[in-house]
Amino acid sequence: MIQPSFSATIDFSDAPTSLWETARTRSHSISCNTRCPLPETTLLNGEISLSNLEPRLAYRPDIDGLRAVAVLLVIAYHLVALKIWGGFVGVDVFFVISGFLISSVILREIEEERFSLLAFYERRIRRIFPALMVMLFVIAIFSCVYLLPSELKDFAKSLIAAVFSASNIYFLENSDYFAAPTASKPLLHTWSLAVEEQFYIFFPLFLLLIRRWIPGSFKKAVVLVASASFAVSVFGAYAFPTATFYLPVTRAWELLLGTMLSLHIFPSIRSVFWRNVASAVGLVLIVACGFVYGARTHFPGLAAVPPCLGAALIIAAGQTGTSVVGRLLSLRPVVFVGLISYSLYIWHWPIIVFQRMSMLQIRDASSRSVKCGLFVVMILVATLSWRYVETPFRKGHLMLKGAGAFRFATASGVALAFVGLVILGLHGLPSRYTPEEVQISSYMEREAPYRLGTCFISSGKPSTAFDVSTCLRQDAHKKNYLLLGDSHAAQLWYGLDTVFPDVNILQATASGCEPTLQHVYMYGDQCTPIMQYVYKDYLPKHPVDQVLIAARWEEGDLPRIDDTMRKLKHQGLNIVLFGPIVQYDSPLPRLLTASLKENDPSLPFRHRLNKYRKLDDEMAYLAEHTWHVPYVSLFKLLCPQDACTEYAQKDVPLQFDYGHLTQAGSVLVAERLRAQNSLGTR
Repeated sequence: MIQPSFSATIDFSDAPTSLWETARTRSHSISCNTRCPLPETTLLNGEISLSNLEPRLAYRPDIDGLRAVAVLLVIAYHLVALKIWGGFVGVDVFFVISGFLISSVILREIEEERFSLLAFYERRIRRIFPALMVMLFVIAIFSCVYLLPSELKDFAKSLIAAVFSASNIYFLENSDYFAAPTASKPLLHTWSLAVEEQFYIFFPLFLLLIRRWIPGSFKKAVVLVASASFAVSVFGAYAFPTATFYLPVTRAWELLLGTMLSLHIFPSIRSVFWRNVASAVGLVLIVACGFVYGARTHFPGLAAVPPCLGAALIIAAGQTGTSVVGRLLSLRPVVFVGLISYSLYIWHWPIIVFQRMSMLQIRDASSRSVKCGLFVVMILVATLSWRYVETPFRKGHLMLKGAGAFRFATASGVALAFVGLVILGLHGLPSRYTPEEVQISSYMEREAPYRLGTCFISSGKPSTAFDVSTCLRQDAHKKNYLLLGDSHAAQLWYGLDTVFPDVNILQATASGCEPTLQHVYMYGDQCTPIMQYVYKDYLPKHPVDQVLIAARWEEGDLPRIDDTMRKLKHQGLNIVLFGPIVQYDSPLPRLLTASLKENDPSLPFRHRLNKYRKLDDEMAYLAEHTWHVPYVSLFKLLCPQDACTEYAQKDVPLQFDYGHLTQAGSVLVAERLRAQNSLGTR
């Protein structure tokens, strides 16, 4: 079959991504088939030849299409419009693509002995900085208008971190379980940009050192480093999951997988049949992970292999020809989304964050309509960013060249860092709010009295150990009640311990830890040893008067709750089951502050998540008619006549985030439990 021909001008300032890119340093306009082989030239003591590298003039529209798949997965994950809970794998697909394209350029320049670190960093500035800096300036303005003082201070810190490509480190250090919710962190997504930039600080140096000292082992060195990174990632996904998610050392293997593709370490896929099989399997792997993975997936580690392998298969299949999947990914609408994917990625999350804040809510609109509207806005903003910021600065009349690129990066970075420092110096601009509003909003940064790190083990503090002698010490002169579960159980401890002085409240809790016999943990693996010890060792040997079971229940937990209730009742344990607590789609202090500012008392009500009331009704029915255990409905306790309690005391919110009780809120709940004798203490 005759391959189609084209004429193209190629931009060497970045990996080839578009037929319309123009040359800067070295450009050639040629006409050839879709693959333009160049003369074979020895590279690095004969280990790599130029023919083994992707031809510089070959445009890969399927890679732009793959970028589109990646960014759409990420957006779907954040919007949850299609229940793509594992859409975060789109970031990993981006890493593989980036490693392949940039490695191809660097390796070729090293081979031709024209590689320059300054020129490389100049290209990175031209590619990354303009759109990013514009986004950061705009979001800084919006943040100063909409964010609460505590949120604005956090934003200022994240802004400074983003400027210096250290977002991943900042969010890692501030990833405590009770840190400010992601819904108020408009720059959270910049962690992945930081990982990539940190990688590219050292990657060219690594290649140059390998070429200088052990050129004959070039491929082996890349494979060895990638293998070491992968091993640390697999181990860390269980041992230190948060750090593994954010650090470049545990993500490097994903970018190096792209490097190995550019080096042709893997066998070429020459057959049309196998190209179709490989690309189809690759696409299925990526999309399937988007639907199958979720918050409880240990990631990256082994779980990152399928989406990364899927991306690698699609890229590898396209290196030797076309395929059905390659042609689908090369369709113009798909390629267009790929072309704007960088701008789409950096803008999508801030747009979602500010829409979810109470001041940008769309009244009387369905959830689906809001999400569709948001997606349209994202596409429009990303297109404008690509057309009027990315393109002019990369190859248009505003193109950054030489020292000008570094001056631009320095000036814009210093300006943004100065903005961040001013915000911090002014303590988050509290003058925008009344003293009452400031007081209420301050509860978003109050410390939770959950005995964190002792009897409540958080995913943000994996090094801490559960203190059995303190948390499970019984008192022979009091009734002993064991509080068991996740943070929604831990939030009850302070109030119970305060309001029930005649009861010894024992506590065994961990973040994201479902207290069922077939326990499911959402964050890390601190849950397993605690639940196994309590159910298999402690309770059989140390009977308690009651076991109080509470958690952030979801509809899918009911089968495990059913099995647990039946078996614990069979063991003769006295169980009190707590239902779900009232929850909101935004932190309650933010909603209360906004309701005061807008003089709109019904605002928190409109943001209440009604699905938990339905779940509460279902659990109450099952507890009475099937499980035959006492049941505490926190909805009935806190929402008489459907009007939920929002303040524990004057200017003190009941909850400090979407659903966790403040100290005063915990006491209020316990007082109502005592008034209704819900725990049978009388």
